[in-house]
Amino acid sequence: MITLKNVTLRRSAKVLLDQVTTTINPGEKVGLVGRNGAGKSTLFALFTGALAEDGGEFSMPRHWRMAQVAQNMPETSETATQFVLEGDTRLSEVQQQLLDAEASDDGMAIAQAYCDLADAGAHDAVSRAQALILGLGFKSSELDQPVDSFSGGWRMRLQLARALMCPSDLLLLDEPTNHLDLDALVWLEAWLKRYAGTMIVISHDREFLDAVTTVTLQINAAQLNRYGGNYSKFEELRAQQIELQGATYAKQQEKIAHLQKFIDRFKAKASKAKQAQSRVKALERMEKIGPVLAEADFTFEFKEPLNLPNPMLAIADASFGYRSDDGSETTILRHVNRSVLAGQRIGILGANGQGKSTLVKTIAHEMGALAGQVTEGKGLNIGYFAQQELDVLRPGDNPLEHMIRLAREQGPNSREPSREQDLRSYLGSFNFTGDMVKQAVGSMSGGEKARLVLAMIVWQRPNLLLLDEPTNHLDLATREALSMALNEFEGTVMLVSHDRALLRAVCDEFWMVGRGAVGPFDGDLDDYQRYLLEESKRLREEAKNEEVVPVAPPAPALAPAPVAAAAPAPVAAAPAVPAVDQKEQRRLAAAARQGLAEKLRPYRKELEANDKKLAQLTAERTSLEERLAQPLPPAEIAESGKRLKACNDEIDALEERWLELNELIEGLTAAAGNDS
Repeated sequence: MITLKNVTLRRSAKVLLDQVTTTINPGEKVGLVGRNGAGKSTLFALFTGALAEDGGEFSMPRHWRMAQVAQNMPETSETATQFVLEGDTRLSEVQQQLLDAEASDDGMAIAQAYCDLADAGAHDAVSRAQALILGLGFKSSELDQPVDSFSGGWRMRLQLARALMCPSDLLLLDEPTNHLDLDALVWLEAWLKRYAGTMIVISHDREFLDAVTTVTLQINAAQLNRYGGNYSKFEELRAQQIELQGATYAKQQEKIAHLQKFIDRFKAKASKAKQAQSRVKALERMEKIGPVLAEADFTFEFKEPLNLPNPMLAIADASFGYRSDDGSETTILRHVNRSVLAGQRIGILGANGQGKSTLVKTIAHEMGALAGQVTEGKGLNIGYFAQQELDVLRPGDNPLEHMIRLAREQGPNSREPSREQDLRSYLGSFNFTGDMVKQAVGSMSGGEKARLVLAMIVWQRPNLLLLDEPTNHLDLATREALSMALNEFEGTVMLVSHDRALLRAVCDEFWMVGRGAVGPFDGDLDDYQRYLLEESKRLREEAKNEEVVPVAPPAPALAPAPVAAAAPAPVAAAPAVPAVDQKEQRRLAAAARQGLAEKLRPYRKELEANDKKLAQLTAERTSLEERLAQPLPPAEIAESGKRLKACNDEIDALEERWLELNELIEGLTAAAGNDS
């Protein structure tokens, strides 16, 4: 187990954890929560060994294997599959041992390496790696693309897949959902529920924590408090604790007042001096219960829109997509016919890459429609929170400069006070107080930058909010504030988010974006989650089938039936041809089939022999692996190891030949079909 006994942790002069004591038992799934800056990432650094305790004792089993998501952006030309596969450190280690053994022609070492490879799951390692990649939202066509070809968010998904690929007893996840869409998030939850080791996760996603954790550790006021249960249970227990502490504090204050009153009344009387002194000592010995200090939760509100056009906008037979610099067009969504009314709360659902952001960007004027019309209501004022919201910020400028520039851009159209002092006060309502209004945005945290973007949107008094993943980087308190503000907003909301708590709280209807279309989704989020899990399972099965095709060729592919079925097609296409011509055509088709069969016969014969030999070698390999797993004399181990290597080499050669034969057969069959 992991134990902390009177542990103190500091960052510079600030004490983040002050003599904390707790334990984490094997197999527990722990959610680590606390406000930004409370010390969650610092505690992770202690677990990984990047930081040592400043006091107390910290211990963790030495034999535990640990996995965590690397925070650096990977720069490599390796394929996505190879990059994730290398996350299995045990497999990589054994593969290197095999190479070394083969280089030295050490039969015993070769045999041992093959046994270790079997134990490490080498037989299905590629399919496991690809299942992780597909589960996190990649397409089958991207499995062999180089890592460098993906954007930053997708590379971080590959880092997550690489961490999950690593065999581990302890899994550390710091905000693993930040770069995920809802489809990938639902898949990740299902995967983590099956994880057998100990897991500690930092997350600001309430439903994610509820789904994958069974214990909650809260960092608060430099203390580490343990609660049994997921995040919702923690909130319930925490509320009860606060209520009990408040009642106990009130009772203690009454007792203190009573003692103080006696002391004040009789301390000057000699006859009561001893009793008064006794109460003074009792008061000094009393362990004071601290008052419950209300946490300064962040709150804000959207101002009432100046007008509410209805409908807000109407989309008629539109096509959405991208225009390249050379003028070529890539259409993602076709024949979109939707209207957006005043007061609607629309959640936009869809698997990754289906066009959710394309839809929102087009409505937000970031992109133009490729066809059709998007008609806006008179007075429409859009507030757009982009998925890459930080792109609208200038790293070298401070929050006040951003607000001053926004006020100038709005000019006479703005009805908000725009003096510098007014803007300072306004920023203060978004927790940009004191010197923070002069702090360069580039030095701020992701949550602070997101808050600034929200402040800029609110100031413009929009009547249509387009929010594309607004909760990335927001802590739980700010997410709650956003949810409350959206519920009180009098305009229209269109929301893309992987935060299901936010979607449930805000949206009363859903649109589904997928397969090139936009339409209503007639279910709730639970129905949608089931759909996503089924879709993820289907993609994993596809990848698995692609992986095993060379080893187990399907027999029906070799049958000549497709040729015979294709031959009558010209007859059906020309019903006016006389009967004598039809008879002649049937004769010619039969002759063509016979000629094709003659051409294919030697290839099929070789293919049949190939299949038999593959089956024999596969059986022999299995027998050798089982034999090597038993205690044997050194000479037999060496001999079996060499034979196992020879079997594997021969199987590889036969599988390559199998592919060549199938390509030849398919090519001849296709050519015959075209000629007919």
